[in-house]
Amino acid sequence: MEYRGLTLDRFQAEAIGHLQEGRSVLVCAPTGTGKTIIADWVVDQALQSGRQVVYTAPIKALSNQKFRDYTRLHGEDRVGLVTGDLVIRRDAPCRVMTTEILRNMLLGDEDLSRLHAVVIDEIHFLDDRERGTVWEEILIYLPPHVLIVGLSATLSNQAQFSAWLSSVRGAKVEVIVEETRAVPLRFHIACVETGIIDPDEYDNRWRKHQRDTRFAVDHRGRGRNSRGRGRDGRGSDRQGRGRGRDSRKQRFVRRTRHSDIIKMLVQADLLPCLYFCFSRRDIESQARWLARNIRGDILDHREAQELDLRLARAREELGSTLTHDLFQMYSQGIAFHHAGLHVSLKALVEELYESKLVKILYCTSTFALGLNMPARSVAFEGLKKFDGRGINPLTVRGFMQKAGRAGRRGLDDVGHVVLRIDLEEYAELRPLLKAYFEGRPEPVRSSFNLSWNSVISLIEREDRDRVREIVEKSFLAWHLDRMAQRHRDDAEGLIAKAEDASDNHKARRARKEAKKLYRRADQAESKCWMAFVEKERFLIGHGYIQEDGGFNAGAKVLRHLQIAEILVTELVLSGLLEDLDDPTLFGVLCALVSDFPRKAQRRFGLPRPVRDLARQIEAVRQSGPVLDAEDLTKMEVTFAPSWIPMGQEWVRGQDLQGILDMLDSEIDIAGDVVGTFRRAKDLCKQLSDVYQDMPDRSEALRDLARRVSRDEVEVVD
Repeated sequence: MEYRGLTLDRFQAEAIGHLQEGRSVLVCAPTGTGKTIIADWVVDQALQSGRQVVYTAPIKALSNQKFRDYTRLHGEDRVGLVTGDLVIRRDAPCRVMTTEILRNMLLGDEDLSRLHAVVIDEIHFLDDRERGTVWEEILIYLPPHVLIVGLSATLSNQAQFSAWLSSVRGAKVEVIVEETRAVPLRFHIACVETGIIDPDEYDNRWRKHQRDTRFAVDHRGRGRNSRGRGRDGRGSDRQGRGRGRDSRKQRFVRRTRHSDIIKMLVQADLLPCLYFCFSRRDIESQARWLARNIRGDILDHREAQELDLRLARAREELGSTLTHDLFQMYSQGIAFHHAGLHVSLKALVEELYESKLVKILYCTSTFALGLNMPARSVAFEGLKKFDGRGINPLTVRGFMQKAGRAGRRGLDDVGHVVLRIDLEEYAELRPLLKAYFEGRPEPVRSSFNLSWNSVISLIEREDRDRVREIVEKSFLAWHLDRMAQRHRDDAEGLIAKAEDASDNHKARRARKEAKKLYRRADQAESKCWMAFVEKERFLIGHGYIQEDGGFNAGAKVLRHLQIAEILVTELVLSGLLEDLDDPTLFGVLCALVSDFPRKAQRRFGLPRPVRDLARQIEAVRQSGPVLDAEDLTKMEVTFAPSWIPMGQEWVRGQDLQGILDMLDSEIDIAGDVVGTFRRAKDLCKQLSDVYQDMPDRSEALRDLARRVSRDEVEVVD
């Protein structure tokens, strides 16, 4: 089977065959094998037949990349982009959007009769602790006639997942698995003592290192004993001390640096390389250090000339954003990439890397998610990162998503994955490596936890029986039902044993244990529904809704909010937001949507009026409804007053560089600032819907959202 002049692989043809027959598919294949061709095919089919198609992705960078790709393929008039902060051609037949936007469409009254298919890229994000519930809601709410194309490189429990999805959709969802990578991976471990070697050889070197270290310790011990025995022979004493010093010198080896790994990769001809590091500060400092100290050229003459032309154009377009230091770094084929980077610089780096003009790219995890930008080699600075709770080892999934970037189809026979591990670190990391190298990701687990907005929407739209049916269709409920059945089966086995037992004491104990299992089964089956009921009780208890389900003022506000829902609702009800001028209101919204960057500090203190306002908002933040909601959801809300002056200045017309000049930061946080302004703009739009019964107030908020959507906040990055 061919598509766009390409002969399709077995799994691609199989998936497309099922879609032609009107069956949804779940496609599980390694990074770089061509899963997106299946998505491209279904988009083509929808457009050719005059129907609609939606493509969703978990991160905006991937959404924006697909928007650009589909616009090039199908033309501007047929492709739209709808995210929280950007709306371009919302009524186009092919729309690229975030999962949250699609969920809102499904909860609204939008006509979906012409919607042919929904592509859900990185569908394993369903187990994301903060956003995963939205994935489940989409899969539950989508009308039965809509085909689902689920794509994942790291979904290991496919049979389980597809069984749940088939039960939700009311029709079998076909699973297509491809385990062979188009470009196989080869793993290596590297340090200054070993160079780049394969894991088995490294393990042998480490064992030898352990033996040598023990021998050196024993040898020093004997040296000290000889000094004790030969106290009247000064020569033997000096000889013993000499041996001790020599042993220490032999054992001391400095820690392997990123530059050592880069040097090895250059010598082994393994560029281009993605160098993953889990600190923004480190990737910036490492890239800058390498640019200052690298020996020799890593670009050939033609590449250097083309890069010079590209950078000259970029300097004209970006002005002072492209600083002299960055210009010099990029001109050497070196760059860094992270979520906080200035949107224009991020786009430039991605463009240069895609054109094979950046050969060494220091990056964080965001570069591993879906972006079609492979490398000959991938290197890891470490195998631990902050996961929101603490510094913990990478999951197998997280490791494989990054390692999977190695190997360029059509250019490389293998992709090389290099781990920087010093011999002294290896003992701690050794147990992890087997799981990483086998590449069997953890099973996807449900994180189902309906947002307050979803609870309100369900209460408003559906009768109670239908709400329960929806809640109990979740992947979590599916798991719990099976757990409950296991408990019941075990309980019945115990009851049977009790009936056959001749010992009354054993029979009573078996019946008692069976009763516990029946109770656990009942609790498991009702857990999801009871979580909904608890939130419903909260809303009744705090006066948001009435006992009969009628909406009071709080519920009428809450149904329009999806960011910091309870806190913003309480602020609206308090009247604190109504008398604020536009700059201050936008500043407050910034403070409600984002934590202040940890590596940044304000150059000046907060003005007195801002401090007074912050105290009033903090009092609402510490009020009963907000604290009770935090206790119930186990999720803390954000309020960072340091954002207020920055939001004020943006509304007053200050440019991004002027905003950044208000801060001291060790790293580029332009992307964080722009992201905060975009989320605040989105919250501003939500508030305009809150005040829809007050047309003047609603229009003023929409006007404010339009005014802040300028420069970098408006750019598709």
